[in-house]
Amino acid sequence: MAEWKDKCENEYHLKSSGISMPDSVDWKVVYENKPLGRNLLKNPAPHGVTHHEPPPEPELSEVPPDYHSAPPPTEPKGDYSGWTKTVGEMIYEDVNAPPGAVVCYVPQFSWLTLEQRVDLLAEGLWPELLDDFQPAITVEDWYEESQLHESIYQLQVRLLGSDGQTVIKEFSSNPQEDLENYSHTWKQVSHVFSGYGPGVRYVHFLHRVKNSFMVEFHSTLVTGSSVVVNPSK
Repeated sequence: MAEWKDKCENEYHLKSSGISMPDSVDWKVVYENKPLGRNLLKNPAPHGVTHHEPPPEPELSEVPPDYHSAPPPTEPKGDYSGWTKTVGEMIYEDVNAPPGAVVCYVPQFSWLTLEQRVDLLAEGLWPELLDDFQPAITVEDWYEESQLHESIYQLQVRLLGSDGQTVIKEFSSNPQEDLENYSHTWKQVSHVFSGYGPGVRYVHFLHRVKNSFMVEFHSTLVTGSSVVVNPSK
């Protein structure tokens, strides 16, 4: 066990950072899992895109699709393995049309919710690190400025206790979009948890993106989701 403990020290320089290294920890698991400094979320880009490249421009059909043979999609295409996925019901947008006006199409909106819960001990972290040293836990996410609506993205990240239910710290974000100026770019949302107190054992990561349907289906994409425990305060 001393061999694996030395390897962890050489990898992370824990002692020089003031991090306790008790003999009760399985240092072989820590070294092999490498839980410090890596993304603990699974499948961080479920839609197969990256924020290092511009988001794809929507493709509009010259002829509206025929949905008589098959219903319209309710979510963007993707690989959602590793995520718990919930697709909300399509809701019609309220339209304040003047008297006598004929409304041909009314937009419908729905939320696609993706969430994960990270078991920090199972990933290779140890109680003394989380309770005494309380390393910084950095969360990051990127969403597409689709301009489908003034609210197209929400993020909620919770640090949970050993029961997986008790909320010790929480961060949430619900940005409002500027619909006056077209800026089809990736937008970053990030937060650093520090000084959160003892007892943290799980990180629950949840984000929602809004999709719309009016003649055709339009989506908001996410990518680059991450939860990283840093070997520092």
